[in-house]
Amino acid sequence: MAGLVTRFAPSPTGPLHLGHAFSALLGFDMAQAAGGRFLLRIEDIDQTRSRPAWEAQIYDDLRWLGINWESPVMRQSDRMPAYQAALDDLWARGLLYPCSCTRRDIEQALSAPQEGVSPAHGPDGPVYPGTCRHRPTGPRPRDAVLRLNMAAALQICGDTCFTESASDLAGTITTSAQAYQTGIGDIVLARREMGTSYHLSVVIDDAAQGISHVMRGADLFEATRIHI
Repeated sequence: MAGLVTRFAPSPTGPLHLGHAFSALLGFDMAQAAGGRFLLRIEDIDQTRSRPAWEAQIYDDLRWLGINWESPVMRQSDRMPAYQAALDDLWARGLLYPCSCTRRDIEQALSAPQEGVSPAHGPDGPVYPGTCRHRPTGPRPRDAVLRLNMAAALQICGDTCFTESASDLAGTITTSAQAYQTGIGDIVLARREMGTSYHLSVVIDDAAQGISHVMRGADLFEATRIHI
């Protein structure tokens, strides 16, 4: 599979742990065996927690593991224009809306009495109840939380699927439009303090780098449904 492209994309917010090492080695070995490519990406959109010292330590640790990668290394902090362009496009298509709800607002909305109904939880916690979904919109605000209008997005993409290789989940994983609305909901694609989000940035960058195979921890399995 000469077209196989894997990546390791750590955040420089602390030292790598054994799970990181396993993921990096798995991606590197898979690319080597297939005659493919292994890429390194630094996911440093959280500038309040990212540190140059931790980034330098990541490079040292990977070299110690015997892992080589292509240059230059993609750094998300250099990619903000690409993320803003994607948000502009989604806004122009009517797929985003600003949200002013605090975490407390969401908790209160979800705790309102609904006989026989329990609040759904998705990859990011409680599924957003859609409080701000129908607010009037104008030009895209640059300092607001922006959510994806999942119902509108599903009119374009519908059901999705991806191939999972984990031994206990191996096979084709399909997510229906109904599951997206009830189990994931209107996810945040731009945070006020970042101007982007993990969900948006990782998708834009995987596409830009032509990533074909992704190694992830089980904790990110449900998020894969979003990124597809």
